[in-house]
Amino acid sequence: MEFIEDIFSTIGDLTWGWALIPILVIFGLFFTIATDFVQFRFFKRMFRVLVGKQDGAEGHISSREALFVSVGGRVGGGNIAGVAVAITLGGPGAVFWMWVIALVGMATSLVECTLAQIYKRTDENGTYRGGPAQYIQHGLGRHYNWLAFIYAASLIAAFALGFNAFQGNTVAGAVKDSLGIDRLWTALALAVLTGVVVYGGIKRIAHVADVIVPIMAIGYIGMAILIILFNITEIPAVISTIVKNAFGFEEAVGGGMGAAIAQGMRRGLFSNEAGLGSAPNVAAVAYVPHPVSQGIVQSLSVFIDTIIICSCTAFMILLGDVYVAGAENVDGVVLTQKSLVSHVGEWAQYFLTAAILLFAFSSIIYNYYLGENALTVFTEAPLSRHVLRIFIIGLVFIGSSAPGATSVFFFSDPMMGILALVNLLAIMLLFPVCLRVLRDFKDQLNEGTDPPKFDPKKFRDLDIDASAWK
Repeated sequence: MEFIEDIFSTIGDLTWGWALIPILVIFGLFFTIATDFVQFRFFKRMFRVLVGKQDGAEGHISSREALFVSVGGRVGGGNIAGVAVAITLGGPGAVFWMWVIALVGMATSLVECTLAQIYKRTDENGTYRGGPAQYIQHGLGRHYNWLAFIYAASLIAAFALGFNAFQGNTVAGAVKDSLGIDRLWTALALAVLTGVVVYGGIKRIAHVADVIVPIMAIGYIGMAILIILFNITEIPAVISTIVKNAFGFEEAVGGGMGAAIAQGMRRGLFSNEAGLGSAPNVAAVAYVPHPVSQGIVQSLSVFIDTIIICSCTAFMILLGDVYVAGAENVDGVVLTQKSLVSHVGEWAQYFLTAAILLFAFSSIIYNYYLGENALTVFTEAPLSRHVLRIFIIGLVFIGSSAPGATSVFFFSDPMMGILALVNLLAIMLLFPVCLRVLRDFKDQLNEGTDPPKFDPKKFRDLDIDASAWK
């Protein structure tokens, strides 16, 4: 076992240790410039999906539902605990670099999610499937099937198995600490809820996300706004501290500007998942008139996750008097919890527990779907789906009930590193295709066609499933 752990530790060092974060940043900058800053040009357009009814989406997953599923997956315990850890280790300046990486990552997310839409396939239920494995197979061709298999296996291992056990563990721990409820009861409840949702397939997952994601986001943002209003006169000083620390004019922790950059970028990338290829699996299921439409919507998902939700946690902490610069021995959840309590009173710990529950549960059902979608790369047999569902329900239960059980999932982060490298290679090779489709989208807008409509006949050289664009 120690030998296996050493192997995965080496993989983690070779990916997250030194190479992956700079690569993700460089690629994000490249996509931003090469697409003519598309995430800023279409920023207002992103919010259209939140209002009104989408024509033609009856019987399908709407663009808004797909958005909420991906937001539910991106937003998790890291938005509560991870941000606190980034501030503890990198100082307030980490928040600034978290914002920067999110703005850059919006372009990466647009590219990968647009590709997922281009190469999506219609399944036996009339819904759609797609993602990195599919755009590797149909975009790069059969000779790259081995790369799709590596991606799919890594996705199942990291998200469906490892991260689901961790999410259950986070919820059960929070409930026990704040409410005193034994982990076993939380594990049972969470396992049952997970089973009810995942056995309904992607449509039930989407409908559930369409309800709980707005509730959790609005509730958490509302709490942050309340705290900001209570401390409105201190906002300029906090923003000043963030910027000064980000550029090394003030040093809150050892490492100064370097620590702020490293922690901010790392937290931003882990949180919004731009470039990892996870969100495209969900983006592909949406019924949209044009692939770029969902790419734009998924950019909004990154914005909501990092610029809004993570910033809420950051301001809750920095506006309070609990955080002490240079104190590195404070647990992330504890720091956020104590900061909330200092602002609004003891009842805040129960609010935070509820937030963690919603954040974690939305991530569990999202992670399950990523695993289900990846499984179809190997087999379409319905029995395999049932086995995966039972296995994940069991993992959620075990991860929730046994505090030390998640230690066996040491491979999750290294597998996520492999996901990112494979996905970045694929989207870079397929980037010319994305630019062609993006150009088609812009040309239609310039001609007065809004929303633009995708016509597969214009791209006969591509392996596109025409039935997905009727």
